[in-house]
Amino acid sequence: MAHIPLIGRLSFKEYLALLVGFSFLGIETFLRFTVLLLPKPVVDWFYHRSQALFDRFSSARGTPTTEEAFASAIRSAKDFGELAALYGYAHEEHVVMTKDGYLLTLHRIPRRKDEGSARPSDENTKKPAVYLHHGLLMNSEVWVCLTDEARCLPFVLVEQGFDVWLGNNRGNKYSKKSIHHKPNSSKFWNYSLDEFAWYDIPDSIEYVLARTGVGSLGYVGFSQGTAQAFAALSVNPELNEKVNVLVALAPAMSPAGLATPVVDALMKASPTSVYLFFGRKAILSSVATWQAIFYPPIFTSIIDHSLRFLFSWDSRNITTTQKTAAYAHLYSYASVKSVVHWFQIMRESAFQMFDDDITIFGGHANSGKAYRPPRFPTRNIETPILLLYGNRDSLVDIEAMVNALPASGTRVRKLNGYEHLDILWGKDIDKDVFPEVVNALRVHCESPAGAMRDGVKVFDMETGLAETEE
Repeated sequence: MAHIPLIGRLSFKEYLALLVGFSFLGIETFLRFTVLLLPKPVVDWFYHRSQALFDRFSSARGTPTTEEAFASAIRSAKDFGELAALYGYAHEEHVVMTKDGYLLTLHRIPRRKDEGSARPSDENTKKPAVYLHHGLLMNSEVWVCLTDEARCLPFVLVEQGFDVWLGNNRGNKYSKKSIHHKPNSSKFWNYSLDEFAWYDIPDSIEYVLARTGVGSLGYVGFSQGTAQAFAALSVNPELNEKVNVLVALAPAMSPAGLATPVVDALMKASPTSVYLFFGRKAILSSVATWQAIFYPPIFTSIIDHSLRFLFSWDSRNITTTQKTAAYAHLYSYASVKSVVHWFQIMRESAFQMFDDDITIFGGHANSGKAYRPPRFPTRNIETPILLLYGNRDSLVDIEAMVNALPASGTRVRKLNGYEHLDILWGKDIDKDVFPEVVNALRVHCESPAGAMRDGVKVFDMETGLAETEE
């Protein structure tokens, strides 16, 4: 394939993709700033016009069903507390300061509905603790924005007798503060998976253990939340004694790439070209603006088409009502650098630390093979691992992942017909996913006697068969 002589790392198609990308970004930036300058009545007019156009061409008109009305309440909820309150759960907020000065918010659901409320100072619930962590461009709301309580994993776990904690990454909606840098500074956003591994995950877990008084906890991660756990456990040997089991939902380690060939080739040829599109602060920060303008079903359709374009996901296992409710809580702030890190991982097909010694067009400052970024030593993980993945998930290379993890402590469960987000919001996760999650936590939790409830499928570690407790 022909290359432009001046900068030979990119092909003609990749330069064309850069040009199209810059053009799209320029138009989007112009429209966004135009919208920001418009008075609120004008913005509201656009919102209602988009609603009218949708209703005119949609067959789904008429009085909303009970499920649709509840989905609208979920979509309109402003934060984690309002989402939990919709289902009648009281929550607590805790703030962790990482060793490098970021302030992270943890959400906690310590008690079942029938246990009433208690003061937050009642720290030790004498229950096994479980910690849930979200994926890339997300926050803790993604776990509790489902239209059915039986499909909300935190609520299922708390009713099973767990003390449930939910983490948040630095920079997102609930953790956009540091004692050293303000969020409008590029220094605030100068972090990748490395910082999650060295600070966010271990410091959050240390806080939970200190507050609850338990010696170890169960960890449930989704997507990047699993990668952060793999990385943290691999570089912090003592952390393995504090995490009794890692349940990895739609696990991420070294994805093959994107579904669109030109975009995939461009990002792999030059991961740092992402900086040219989005700068060095937060990525896709304009999403909230467009979400406020478009009528929810239209916004949902835009997200669906974007996911199909980038990952070839159809999202057929997620109902339209669930998408309308959940997509409003899908996006949260993340650093551009963390996305660049993922493209570096994809390019090298290796779960490695961030490559700082790289130029804007993808080449190393020191050419040749004299330098290679260190890789996360995931085979050193001692914590038992359960991998739950969908066979239609384009981001999971299960063979490569299993080869990179210790053979003796890793179990794998395939979910037929599942894509990436299906494991989080699919219509049948209460039947296909939750029994495996709850059982893994029950088997490995620190003090199972007397704390768990019956009636959950129990997985037989020896025979591989599943039975239901009476």
